[in-house]
Amino acid sequence: MSVYDIAVTTINGEEQTLAAYKGKVLLIVNTASKCGLTPQYKGLQELYERYHDKGLVVLGFPCNQFAGQEPGSEEEIAAFCDRTYGVTFPLFAKVDVNGPNTHPLYQYVKSHAPEGNGEDIEWNFAKFLISRDGQVAKRISPRIQPEELTGDIEALLNA
Repeated sequence: MSVYDIAVTTINGEEQTLAAYKGKVLLIVNTASKCGLTPQYKGLQELYERYHDKGLVVLGFPCNQFAGQEPGSEEEIAAFCDRTYGVTFPLFAKVDVNGPNTHPLYQYVKSHAPEGNGEDIEWNFAKFLISRDGQVAKRISPRIQPEELTGDIEALLNA
């Protein structure tokens, strides 16, 4: 099994796998609309705009597991992201990133990360970089701002 085999649900309720993103560099992020880190949406969108044509796709997975900071419906989340941050990168249905109902994508990326292997996600806006060949290249703390990832992203895009 690879990351591309994992089924996900878009924020609009459509079922798909990550195979649509094969050959791209992926930045997978668990997001929340009512968090002190929510302004990271701006940086994520800027990364997406800057590197999308070179092969980067940011994938946002809303999660309500941290202090109930993503309480809205998928429709409310999508509207907030569009209205507040002009988000155009793909967003998905809410997921659990820890615990007994952890989404298979998060089971996979946590267990395949070179650092923090298998450890729980610590908070909203934890990030995982996936190389063009589907390998989990890096696990990134929520406290790291998106703009701090340009070197890692460029290295993966140019690999």
